[in-house]
Amino acid sequence: MTPTPRTTPALPTRRQWLAAALPVAGAGLAIALLPATTRAATSTPMEVWKDPNCGCCQDWVDHMQAHGFAVKVHATGNNAVRARLGLPQKLGSCHTTLVGGYLVEGHVPASDVRKLLQQKPKALGLAVPGMPVGSPGMDGAVYGNQRDPYDVLLVAHDGGTRVFSSYNKKAST
Repeated sequence: MTPTPRTTPALPTRRQWLAAALPVAGAGLAIALLPATTRAATSTPMEVWKDPNCGCCQDWVDHMQAHGFAVKVHATGNNAVRARLGLPQKLGSCHTTLVGGYLVEGHVPASDVRKLLQQKPKALGLAVPGMPVGSPGMDGAVYGNQRDPYDVLLVAHDGGTRVFSSYNKKAST
């Protein structure tokens, strides 16, 4: 009987290593260039609590996955986890996420989550209260391509907030 040869996984090429080393701004390209086995290792893990019947929550999860996040979904609702983590109810939305030690509430764009993880502020996390049309998961043709202005808030541990990013602000006339 001949012994079965051992197979070892192929090592990443120089191009793959360089792509993986690109700064966050180039992360989408970097992730696209990596083989699937390496991609999983470079994804940022996150956990999401959402209502099992909410379509916009799933659209937001799809947005995050498309931007390099490895999402574990708990389709059990988010009220209990939001309260346990100390987010004031007035900042609530339809899904709650934990990523990199931070809470992310609602339809926060992936770019802001990346910015949060890069800057590492002393804060509870980010929130987009309510469900603004035009935010990730609340966008596209089904919403008539409408874009309402909204802010992403940085939430302090004491529940205070400040604007982290603003989107689609209408110019004053």
